[in-house]
Amino acid sequence: MFSSLSDNLDKTFRKLRGVGHISEKNIADALREIRIALLEADVEFGVAKDFIANVKEKAMGAEVLKSIKPGEQIVKIFHDELEALLGADQAPLDLNPPARILICGLNGAGKTTTSAKLAARLKKEGRRPLLVACDLYRPAAIDQLATLAKQIDVPVYTPDASEKDVVKVAKDALAWAEREHGTVILFDTAGRQEIDERLVEELKRLHAFLQPKETLLVADAATGQQAVSVAKHFDEAVGITGIILTKLDGDARGGAALSMRAVTGKPIKFAGEGEKLDQLFEFHPSRMADRILGMGDIVGMVEQVAGKLNEEDAMRSMQRMQEGKFDFTDFLDQMKMIQKLGPLEGLLGLMPGFNKIKKQLPSNAFDTGKLKRTEAIVLSMTPDERRRPEIIKGTRRARIAAGSGTTLPEVNTLLKQFGEMRKMMKSPGKMKGMMKQLGGMGGGGMGGLGDMLKGLGGKFPF
Repeated sequence: MFSSLSDNLDKTFRKLRGVGHISEKNIADALREIRIALLEADVEFGVAKDFIANVKEKAMGAEVLKSIKPGEQIVKIFHDELEALLGADQAPLDLNPPARILICGLNGAGKTTTSAKLAARLKKEGRRPLLVACDLYRPAAIDQLATLAKQIDVPVYTPDASEKDVVKVAKDALAWAEREHGTVILFDTAGRQEIDERLVEELKRLHAFLQPKETLLVADAATGQQAVSVAKHFDEAVGITGIILTKLDGDARGGAALSMRAVTGKPIKFAGEGEKLDQLFEFHPSRMADRILGMGDIVGMVEQVAGKLNEEDAMRSMQRMQEGKFDFTDFLDQMKMIQKLGPLEGLLGLMPGFNKIKKQLPSNAFDTGKLKRTEAIVLSMTPDERRRPEIIKGTRRARIAAGSGTTLPEVNTLLKQFGEMRKMMKSPGKMKGMMKQLGGMGGGGMGGLGDMLKGLGGKFPF
């Protein structure tokens, strides 16, 4: 999401690092470029102005101007101020009983899906969440919440279609919740295309009745400048306690994330990245500041991978690689593991400096269609063919192409690439080099990862 802002900031900071002596003019020029970058990223004008003033005050200090590496000092000042702007510390939910969470926001922001995502997350933490459908204006909203609740196996209260009093729905839902013995109740409320008085008054009545511990505003990261007025309006109406940003995996410019926290003073508690119900993550200001400055988020990446991969399966595949026994059955397992991680581009986006490497990769390096076609080819093989790909000759190749809905050249290319990959795995020297590259992914240097990704994008089939 912050790729454009990150690129612009990177250019500015590279200029500063390349200057032997920092002067007031250098700093003024850099801050002018940074201000333009922030405004282009849809950061609210007042927020950008105050932010630049804070950075300037600290960057003009004598200890910076006289330091050995003033460019690095200014980057650190910018990082610290960015982290403070985003909220400094991660803000946990208040789940002390009675734990009631009111979810509000405009239509299209993703309130209903976010309610289910948050319920799934709370369930994973060992709590017993309950969902309540309080959107009485959009018929599909109640059905959507019920469908999502079924997917995550969480009880849901759905009112009668004829009911129009949201407070009565909430009262009946609380009685139902007592019978269900839930520990956290999430209320998914109605939204509008724009803020209107009817929505606000209804929300006020519901809020006054429930007295929720948390009132969370769900905001689309792509909203841009409008996000500030939306956040202020909801905060003035019901006093929001936190913000959940959705669609952080999109191509939004990111200004909403920087502006809403500054304008409302309320923390961003979670961020949604992707459509899957397990793709809701705690918002850590320091990690987000790292991402904006191209430093990546290794901790976030490890957390995502650890939560979705089976360690025993991963170790078994690694063992077979090292022993040179890796076959198409193992390869199929690897593809399924990759698909569990969600969009690979988003995951690797958490690596330090990935935006620079991404520009050097082939355009189809993260093509999910290519992955699915590859999977179809492997699934069209017999168990014996997967174990012994060397037996796949002319007629077998034609049969596999027809069965997978692909072409003979695609089958030939996959077999050739897989053969090259197996040769590498059987070569102790090359395998050691590959493991070294993988081992260095978490460090400061990016050369190994860059070489590996280029290889994956062009030479290998995944």
